[in-house]
Amino acid sequence: MSGRDGGDVRESAATVEETRTGGLGIRCEGVVHLYKTFGGHDVVALRGVDLTIRPGERVAFLGPSGSGKSTLLALLGGIQRPSAGRIFLGEEEVSRMGERYLARIRSRQVSTMLQGATRNLLPYATARQNIAFAQLSLTGRDRDRALADVELLDRVGLVDQADQVVSKMSGGQRQRLALACAVSTAPRLLLADEPTSQLSHADRDHVLHLIHSLGDDFGTTIVVVTHQPEVAATFPRTVTMKGGRVGAEGHGGSEYAVVGEDGVLHLPGHIAAEWPPGTLVRFEDDEEGRIVVTRASSEGGQP
Repeated sequence: MSGRDGGDVRESAATVEETRTGGLGIRCEGVVHLYKTFGGHDVVALRGVDLTIRPGERVAFLGPSGSGKSTLLALLGGIQRPSAGRIFLGEEEVSRMGERYLARIRSRQVSTMLQGATRNLLPYATARQNIAFAQLSLTGRDRDRALADVELLDRVGLVDQADQVVSKMSGGQRQRLALACAVSTAPRLLLADEPTSQLSHADRDHVLHLIHSLGDDFGTTIVVVTHQPEVAATFPRTVTMKGGRVGAEGHGGSEYAVVGEDGVLHLPGHIAAEWPPGTLVRFEDDEEGRIVVTRASSEGGQP
């Protein structure tokens, strides 16, 4: 695919447009991202990320500050481009797509909710006007699929604030409205960075209900960055970022480690807390073809 706004890119954008039903799959191949500090130094935010998310999956990204999870979210949404590697939405390589057609995909099929409600809203407009603004790019067919503003506001408990200016709303109300705007186009891919941060339990539950109902109603692919384990627990799959890489995953209550470059294997958090750096471990094959890892003593490598 060409990186220019030429015919091949036009065909790619048209293909994505024609396959609007259901969620968009995501595929990352060797994604690397660098950024410069104010001092001019290069910092590696992502180090060769390989990741596949199936259409309609709901995934929560976890990890400490600086682990690369928010950077990866911005790359998936086409807000930034990777320094190296490839990113696909469906079968289209958006990491090299021309800006014009990438903007079309962002406005109609991919919705990104940035961290901090005020970054997603027009402070001088009402709740109803913010939703209308978010839906400006929709065509007639897309509008039939999108949720009406009254239904959206009802789902997030803001019917009484429909004509209230954003600047007069509470923090929790703004956060709920920001999510309502993000899902107002019924996107095929929803990316949300800390959508429940600094919310009360009631507000958090409102937001999570709307996020999951989008998946239930439309099969939307949902990727959420969160630092709250209780929020991540509501998602069928979790991905834990460590040092710019995918360090671990969780599926259906089970936890899996991901082997990185040079055979690096990140231990689950509760084990890493008990086995500090320098701990000697022993690997044994059991009779069923599994590998048993045990902590060894410092004398002779015996457990």
